[in-house]
Amino acid sequence: MTLEILTSDALAPIRHGFFTRRGGASSGVFAGLNCGHGSSDLAEIVAINRNRVAEAMQTTSAELQGLHQVHSARAVVADPTRDTPEQADGIVTDQPGMVLAVLTADCQPVLFADAEAGVIGAAHAGWRGALDGVLEATIEAMETLGAARDRITAVIGPSISQAAYEVGPEFLDDFLAEDQANTRFFANGHGDRMLFDLPAYGLYRLRRAGVGQAEWTRHCTYSDPDRFYSYRRTTHLGEADYGRLISTIRL
Repeated sequence: MTLEILTSDALAPIRHGFFTRRGGASSGVFAGLNCGHGSSDLAEIVAINRNRVAEAMQTTSAELQGLHQVHSARAVVADPTRDTPEQADGIVTDQPGMVLAVLTADCQPVLFADAEAGVIGAAHAGWRGALDGVLEATIEAMETLGAARDRITAVIGPSISQAAYEVGPEFLDDFLAEDQANTRFFANGHGDRMLFDLPAYGLYRLRRAGVGQAEWTRHCTYSDPDRFYSYRRTTHLGEADYGRLISTIRL
């Protein structure tokens, strides 16, 4: 099966891709293109999958610049001389040929580009990172390389949708502590449960930060198991582990 790569016209002509799980070498609960070294999948199979992604991006897997993602609000400038990935959730570069990558399985993968300045970025933005400011931190890191936020296009890739994201009252409290107006990102669920709209919240934070354009590809990771991995779906099914989707961008 060939790779399936979702793209956005808004990021053209910057080469990028939100890869689905199709076209990979993994099997079992990981079936497809699992690119997560942090999973319990066979390391050599994950390496094959990442090589396929690198080939699609016209590079090598060694050139994929990723992160040790920790649900933080930290963004860094990519440093290809490092032996190990930095603990952060946003990464930026102005170096032609460098490929930035983030891994997700319900959280938002966000790709950024200021094509005029030749600066790109990628962020892993779950609810915690988005609330704490990882999207803004990524924009600010891009600015240090010469990007202008009103020229930046930001695209949110496949993420969990509101219909599938049920949360408790303590979750809502965290968002109300930041801004009482955040209630608009929640809908009533069963009993005291609420449904949180993560992509809408991400778009709000991006637009509030002043980017020139922001959009979501409108793909839900939870509701489409043939195409996407989902941490929450795996939890509900009682499966032992889950794959990680990869999203990439290069100059």
